[in-house]
Amino acid sequence: MYSEYEIRQLPLSISRYRQMVEQFLATNGLRLDEVDYYAGVFRLGGDELLAGGGLCGNIIKCIAVDSSLRDEGMGNRLVSHLISLANERGFSNVKLFTKPENRTIFESLSFRMLAESPKAILMETGTSGLDTYLAYLRSYSNRFEEYGKVLQHPYTGVIVMNANPFTRGHRYLVEQAVVQVDTLYVIVVRENRSTFTYDDRLAMVREGCKGLPDVVVLEGSDYAISSATFPTYFLKQLSDASDTQITLDLDLFARHIAPALGATMRFVGNEPTDALTARYNELMRQQLPQRGIEVVQIDRLCHQGVPVSATLLRQSMENDTFSQTLQQAYHSSIPYIIARLASQALQKELDTTPKPGLVDRHDSGAHRDMDYDLMRSSIRALHPYFVRISLLGYADALPSVDDLRTIGLEAEQAMLRATKGVNTHKGGLFSMGLAVTAAAHAAHKGREIRRRELQNTIRQIANLFPTATGTHGSRVQQVYSVKGALDNARNGYRQLFSDWIDFYDDHQGDPYIMQKTLLQIMSQIDDTNIYYRAGETTARQAKREAADLLADFSEQGLIHLNDEYIDRNISPGGAADMLALTVFIYSMLR
Repeated sequence: MYSEYEIRQLPLSISRYRQMVEQFLATNGLRLDEVDYYAGVFRLGGDELLAGGGLCGNIIKCIAVDSSLRDEGMGNRLVSHLISLANERGFSNVKLFTKPENRTIFESLSFRMLAESPKAILMETGTSGLDTYLAYLRSYSNRFEEYGKVLQHPYTGVIVMNANPFTRGHRYLVEQAVVQVDTLYVIVVRENRSTFTYDDRLAMVREGCKGLPDVVVLEGSDYAISSATFPTYFLKQLSDASDTQITLDLDLFARHIAPALGATMRFVGNEPTDALTARYNELMRQQLPQRGIEVVQIDRLCHQGVPVSATLLRQSMENDTFSQTLQQAYHSSIPYIIARLASQALQKELDTTPKPGLVDRHDSGAHRDMDYDLMRSSIRALHPYFVRISLLGYADALPSVDDLRTIGLEAEQAMLRATKGVNTHKGGLFSMGLAVTAAAHAAHKGREIRRRELQNTIRQIANLFPTATGTHGSRVQQVYSVKGALDNARNGYRQLFSDWIDFYDDHQGDPYIMQKTLLQIMSQIDDTNIYYRAGETTARQAKREAADLLADFSEQGLIHLNDEYIDRNISPGGAADMLALTVFIYSMLR
C-alpha cells in the first residue's frame, strides 16, 4: 500500500507550495504555523496533497490527513518520517501539541502525555526528555542529605523568571521570597528569543543571587511553554491561545516540576503594566492552589514611583539611554548589558541598507566571500567574547593586555570557525573590544559614563598594545604613511569623540541617520581597507565622493554609489567599523 505513495519536502518559501499547504490545512480546519520543514504525502507521480506535517526544531506541527487516507496508516508514516528527521538533526526527543481528542492516536505512536488543558495537550516521545530534566531537579532537592541534615518537611518555594535581563526588581523579588521559605529555587526560562541569550540570562541570575543563602539557581528546560513555543494552528479561536498556553505551562509545573523539587510555594511579582503576564499571574492564583501549591504575590520594587522592570530597561537600551539602564539593572548584570549593546551596534551597522560597497540586507556590496547571514553569524560568534571582555573590564583595575589579547585571539578563532575562514569583523573586534573594556571599567564606578573619561581609558588601554606587523593594515601604513586602527585607538578615536558622536546626535530622528553618519566618517577617515583594495588615488576619491553625497543626499545616490563601488571593488570596511563604534559609544554616553 505504502508503495503507492511518496513523501516530498514542500519548501514553504516558494509561494505555490505555501498556498498548497495553507489551502490543505484550511480544508482540515487548521492553520499554518511557523515551521522550518514541511513534508507532504502524494500518490506516485501525482500533485494532490493528501497528508502533511511540519517540524519546528523538535516540535511536530500542522499534521493533517485527507479523509480518504485516515484508515490507511498514512498519518503514522508521516509522523515516523518527521521523528526520523528530527533525530537526524540531533534531537533525541520530539514533542507535539494537539487536541485532547487525539491523545489515543499519538499514544499508539509511542508519545506520552506531559501536560493538558481543556483545548490542548503536550506530548513527547524519545529519550533525554522531561524525565532527564526531572532527575536533574531531584538531584538538587535531595541536597540537604549531603551534610547529614535531612529536613523532613522543608518549606520550599520556586520562582520562574526570564530575567531579560536580571534587574534590581528581580533581586528584590528573590530577597523577599527567600525569607519565607527554607529553600528557594530560581528557574531561568530556557529559550533564545529574548534580547539576551539564555546563557547570558542564566549567568546574570547566578551572579545576581550570589550572597543570598538558601537560594539555588537552576537551569531551565525546553518545558516552559511560552507564546514562542506554543502553536495555535489547531485552535478554533486564536483568542484561546494565551489561556491555553498558560494552563499547559501551569499544569506541567504542578504535575512534574514542583513535585520534583518538593515545592509547595510559587512566588511572583505583581504585574501592573504587561497584560499577558498579569493574566498568567491571575490563572496561576486560580489553578495552582487547587494542586496544593500556594501562590505568593510580592509587590514590585519601584524607582521614583515607577516599577523596576526588564521591559523598561530594554527600552532604555533601544533609546540609547545608558544612564536610565543603570537605574534599572542589578549591578552584576551591567557587563552583560554593555556586551549586548556592543553586539547590537554591530548588528545595527549590518542592518543599515543601502550602503556603498558594504554588506547589507540587500546585497554583499564589493564582497564576494561575505553575505548578510555570514556577517550575522560572525556577530553571534563574537558576542560571548564581548561578555568576557566586559566582565574583565568591570573591576577597579584595568585588565592586563595579555588577558585582553588572549580573549581577542579566542574570539577571532570563533569568528573564523563561524564564517569558515572569512575575516568578517577582525577590525570591529579590536575597536569594539577596547571600547567595551573601557565602558565596563567606567560603569563599575556606579555612575554615568563621562565622554573624556571613556576616551582617556580607551587611549590608555590602546597604548599598552604592541604595534602589529604582517597585517593588511600594517602594509598600508608602510606604503602610504597613513594611520592604522591601532594608531587611531592610541589617539583615543579623536574624530569619533570630537565629531561623529555629535553628528550622530544631531541627526536623531532622521530615517537615514546611519547612512549619513557613515558618509561623514567616510569623508574624514583614511580607510586602510580601501587603500589595500584599490590604492591611494581611489581612497582619496572615495572621501570626496562621500562628502559630495552627504552634501546632496538621496537614497538613489547611495544606491548608485554602491553599484559603482561593487564595480570598482571598493569596500569602506574601516568606516563601517567606526560607524558601529560610534553607535556603541553614543549609547554609553547618553
